[in-house]
Amino acid sequence: MFPRRAPPPRGRSAYSNGLYPPPPPQCYDYNHQSLSGVNSFHVPRPERLPSYEWNPPPSTSMVQPRHMPAMINGRKRQNDEFSPHVVKRQRVNTSSHHSIGPTLIHSPPPHHRPDRAAAEPSRLSLTGFDHSYPGPNLDSHPQVPVVPERSSSLHASATDKLSCQMVELFEACQQQPSDLERKEVCRTRLQQDIQQVFSSARLYLTGSSMNGLGCRSSDADMCLVIKGNKKPDAIRVLACLQRLFRKLSYVERTQLIRAKVPILRFREKGSDLEFDLNVNNTVGIRNTFLLRSYAYADLRVRPMILVIKKWARHNQINDASKGTLSSYTLALMVLHYLQTLGEPVLPSLQRDYPESFNPLMDLDVVPEGPKHIPPYVSRNKSSLGELLLGFLKYYATQFRWDKQVISIREARALPKNTSQEWHNKFICVEEPFERNNVARAVHEKIKFDAIKAQFAESCRILHERKDLNSILPFRAVMIKESSRG
Repeated sequence: MFPRRAPPPRGRSAYSNGLYPPPPPQCYDYNHQSLSGVNSFHVPRPERLPSYEWNPPPSTSMVQPRHMPAMINGRKRQNDEFSPHVVKRQRVNTSSHHSIGPTLIHSPPPHHRPDRAAAEPSRLSLTGFDHSYPGPNLDSHPQVPVVPERSSSLHASATDKLSCQMVELFEACQQQPSDLERKEVCRTRLQQDIQQVFSSARLYLTGSSMNGLGCRSSDADMCLVIKGNKKPDAIRVLACLQRLFRKLSYVERTQLIRAKVPILRFREKGSDLEFDLNVNNTVGIRNTFLLRSYAYADLRVRPMILVIKKWARHNQINDASKGTLSSYTLALMVLHYLQTLGEPVLPSLQRDYPESFNPLMDLDVVPEGPKHIPPYVSRNKSSLGELLLGFLKYYATQFRWDKQVISIREARALPKNTSQEWHNKFICVEEPFERNNVARAVHEKIKFDAIKAQFAESCRILHERKDLNSILPFRAVMIKESSRG
């Protein structure tokens, strides 16, 4: 377990500029353990997994005190619960653009000078991912200080063409509250039906739907947790669910995929929303909260990862089923690059705060881990465009694929000779909890060479033109994403 008391912040507090509590957000409870709780927002139970919570963007950019209820579409919010993981979402500007999610600010690692960090705060660092996540008692309303909105935003910092294009693509493609709500509606219906067969089962949304890195077109990953003295056979459970799902009116195209982690793939009937459901692959819940913490650690992280995923998909190197890179692998590659810059954009959360991301931590308290991370302000002031160019250059010319392992756990490249896990692998990307290779799908040299060639070619073209269109038709991508709404 880990200490219940958060460690004292190092350096300047992220909340020194204001003391306004955020408005109570809408939140969904992912802990329904009985049929009666499936359609409820909150079901207080002992030893329950703390709820995954999300907050739709506010209708105004002003942070309102508690006694002034936030208004959405002329109505007060219906739920008065407060989710400190997702405090008021930050507007990128005062126009009608989509809102940008909140950002976690960490205190400097021990080797940073706090006085310098205070004097030179990152212009892209905003608060929002709070550190005092409530436990099972959800009736309390903690008064959490929030920094009032400032000019530090993606739009304010995007002064070059390439950065502006990246912001525009991100705003058009990022997952919207309505997208998440649609997935949640399906999840609640599925859990109700699944509990008729597996009464103690609990179903969770994981992956990009919950970690802040999702697009409007992102599929939904689900983890079905079945507890018991005997480990359930995943294939047997999924085969049973496949028979069940064929009888459901809202599910279609069920397909059992017997991979290393078996999944049941299906679609919401009459739509293009696809789900991948696994059984007891609980590391997915752990890395959802780890990646969520990184995603909101700096305002540049989410746009960077989204653009890289779109670039990789367009250039046909983002499909693990076809021997290339999974979206999860790409996200870890981006985080690793941002950790290893001369002035890092990100720290190593697992290294600096091991008690918050302990791989042996009981699953029921995994969502509480991020609340123990004190504020941190990056001194790196690079634009999004500069970071994108640097990312492509790093993997095109600097990273040693034949000798190095990507590790966000250590925030550095590890030597391949440290473990047999990396022997004879073309690309080695360490899973931060299980420490196996998440890039194992790349097992053919022809695919590996194609990936390296794409990094090199895109790096060359983008360096010459400084135009996102030169490596990704981003407006066509935006139009395609908008059709998912």
